[in-house]
Amino acid sequence: MESLKGAGKIRTRGPVARGRSVGAAALAVAVAVIAENAVLAVSGAPTYGAPMKEVMAYYAANRASVAIASGLVAVYLPVLLMFLSGLQGLVERRGGGGADWARLAVAAGASLSAGFVLVNVLQVGLALSAGQLAEPTPADELVWRIHAAAFGLALPMLGATFVGTALAAHASGLTPAWQRLLGLVGGGLLVVAGIGNLALADGSPLVFVGLLGFASWLAWLIVTGVRLVRS
Repeated sequence: MESLKGAGKIRTRGPVARGRSVGAAALAVAVAVIAENAVLAVSGAPTYGAPMKEVMAYYAANRASVAIASGLVAVYLPVLLMFLSGLQGLVERRGGGGADWARLAVAAGASLSAGFVLVNVLQVGLALSAGQLAEPTPADELVWRIHAAAFGLALPMLGATFVGTALAAHASGLTPAWQRLLGLVGGGLLVVAGIGNLALADGSPLVFVGLLGFASWLAWLIVTGVRLVRS
């Protein structure tokens, strides 16, 4: 009898431990993303509408900040994929009809990761080439514009990831209705900003629409992470 009780405890503890690990991954992603953006903001990263001289001057003077930010990206992208695949596993075990949305989130998250890799590869290239020439070259400007366009096109992928996770988590009973609404609104804002990626890459204020959706995603990650860790 005691052995059967012990086996029951192990079976119960397994899903709880998995839920907590998924929640910890969500919190780790949110903290790393916030740290990355804080580093860039404190170092005075230029906007996409800034003159090229200002852009190259920033990268020449802030190579260490770019290195830290890119290192944080290298940490949180695999953790993001761990979170998405772990959430998919939780949703499928709990049922409730959220499995398809969870699969969408995993696929969109993989595309998002590829986009963010390109954004940061180009940023590292700018940091390495800055300061070698007295004046920015047309190649420098091309790299900067591609960097901006890649960021703009990554936003709809983040929006799809956000919507997928929010709907999947709610359908399986992991989150309340207001978090589903947050996912739909925030994800929609990210998609809208991504549709205008040409204007965004040219320095349009449309970027702030995307940033609002991005902030909603971080808030959802933190709240969901805390909920799962405390489960």
